[in-house]
Amino acid sequence: MTKANIVGKQIRAIRKEKKLTQEQLTAKCNLEGFDISRGTLAKIESGVRQIIDIEVVLISKALNIEVSRLFN
Repeated sequence: MTKANIVGKQIRAIRKEKKLTQEQLTAKCNLEGFDISRGTLAKIESGVRQIIDIEVVLISKALNIEVSRLFN
């Protein structure tokens, strides 16, 4: 099965590095204007759901990291 995105694994790793739950990260994303549920975040992290460029930017803001860090 082909992954739907290439940043999901990095999002998960950085979230765990920052000791955030999926619920906590989705709350931070919502504050940035990205209306996302925990289930949707789980799908992004597992590579099941595609993610568009603005969503990558908003997640990076919520994680307080540079966008480039999500791309290995």
